[in-house]
Amino acid sequence: MPFKHIYSHTNNRGSKREREIMESWPRSLLLVLCLWPLLVDGMVRHYKFNVVMKNTTRLCSSKPIVTVNGKFPGPTLYAREGDNVLVKVTNHIKYNVTIHWHGIRQIRTGWADGPAYITQCPIPSKQSFVYNFTITGQRGTLLWHAHILWLRATLYGGIVILPKLHVPYPFPAPYKEVVVILGEWWKSDTEAVINEAMKSGIAPNVSDAHTINGHPGPMSTCATSQDGFKLKVDSGKTYMLRVINAALNEELFFKVAGHQLTVVEVDAVYTKPFKTDTILITPGQTTNVLLTADQGAGRYLVTASPYMDAPIAVDNKTATATVHYTNTVSTSAITTTNPPPQNATPVASNFIDSLRSLNSKRYPAKVPLKVDHSLLFTVGLGINPCSTCVAGNGSRVVAAINNVSFVMPTTALLQAHYFNISGVFTKDFPGNPPIAFNYTGSGPANLQTMTGTRLYQLAYNSTVQVVLQDTGIIAPETHPVHLHGFNFFAVGRGLGNYNPKTSPKKFNLVDPIERNTIGVPSGGWVAIRFQADNPGVWFLHCHLEVHTTWGLKMAFVVENGKGPNESLLPPPKDLPIC
Repeated sequence: MPFKHIYSHTNNRGSKREREIMESWPRSLLLVLCLWPLLVDGMVRHYKFNVVMKNTTRLCSSKPIVTVNGKFPGPTLYAREGDNVLVKVTNHIKYNVTIHWHGIRQIRTGWADGPAYITQCPIPSKQSFVYNFTITGQRGTLLWHAHILWLRATLYGGIVILPKLHVPYPFPAPYKEVVVILGEWWKSDTEAVINEAMKSGIAPNVSDAHTINGHPGPMSTCATSQDGFKLKVDSGKTYMLRVINAALNEELFFKVAGHQLTVVEVDAVYTKPFKTDTILITPGQTTNVLLTADQGAGRYLVTASPYMDAPIAVDNKTATATVHYTNTVSTSAITTTNPPPQNATPVASNFIDSLRSLNSKRYPAKVPLKVDHSLLFTVGLGINPCSTCVAGNGSRVVAAINNVSFVMPTTALLQAHYFNISGVFTKDFPGNPPIAFNYTGSGPANLQTMTGTRLYQLAYNSTVQVVLQDTGIIAPETHPVHLHGFNFFAVGRGLGNYNPKTSPKKFNLVDPIERNTIGVPSGGWVAIRFQADNPGVWFLHCHLEVHTTWGLKMAFVVENGKGPNESLLPPPKDLPIC
């Protein structure tokens, strides 16, 4: 019945219910219009990201930070599997900017991936670029962040990809879904922090606090009991927390006092559900957990605390938030919990070992069983000469893969590849360490690394196994390594040196976890497999920003296959130029 027809039969003698309908329909119509894009399959989603400075106060001090649309954290991007997403990014700040859609596979649309000087030249001040990509075969939680300088310290937000219409979750549908983003906060300007470190040759200062949805929380210095993120829950209801680690340099433990968490997804890939009271999440990773409000009325502490099992300086502050049951007064006592010790490797390993791909009929784990390229990549630190590094006594700390510290080009690698521009990169990245040594021991006598812009070439659809091996040079350390353009399967993991004869015997080739960012264990190794079914140039790097800055990065160049459907699309007309 048309709304005007309802009104024509609603006079002073009309029922109370009719009057309520008449008064509420404009609000209902507005709600439908707002949600309409999420109610339709295969739509084009348009977003406008204005990169602007915003004065923000945390820890009793204020500073201007880089934001999207003045929000910190930035706006969440919502879409459905199969949608075409267009995000117009306009740069209103003094720095060059790019945005990376972390975990989006970018099938044949590498131009929209976002890492500066890898797939695109950055967006200059007062200019715009439209990122145009289709979400293919993915659903779940991912994130977006700046991919240039250290701007992702504050320039980040969530990506929520809903399943296709009428396709349910492979677990009980939650009552409500909430994005929870973990981060770091510096009182100083982060660009000044890393610039000073690069001049000195030593590690940059650690952050001053961790954050949950942008706030250090009610238990931090300078906070009142009302500060911080609050998750309001109804008793008996189940909530899905889409947890994202957007921190620059630290792996984090996440807990909710008095509550178990059921893990159902990581990196936008469904998992076999399992219960835990603590999750481990590295920078760049996402984890969806179900939380059932099954405790008594009250307030319960949420904690995000650092994990580091090596003698490396970290920010030891714990970020806090609260789960707040309805009908609980805001001044009631908070039920607290102790976060795991900073070096709680057993807690971290137990969580990692519990992760398995769902591997159902609808969501199979298509693990490559045949390997065309078997690669061993050492990941770790080194020391190179630096005549201007006074604090470093004439040397600087660097990072490398297979002893190559990657040199960022001044022309984007994807453009050089597509247009066959010579002199920008070489295709001779070593598939194995140039010199074999006891990788998890004290290291070789010479700690100096090579430098270069060297890529590793892959034929379309070839299968790849990469063993990422930590080294003990300077100190063993965990490295969260992110591969752009692909998901991969983590088929094996161990401590010490990888043994090509015995280690593969313990590989899981049935239901290994599938993801886009993996932690290389301190003093150990992890083996990943993927199929090179996406043409373009794809970055592989440590997601600890300090290690990326120091050179722990490389790139794969994947050749076109047969025909246009297996070939990289032409670059967009508004692609920035260097």
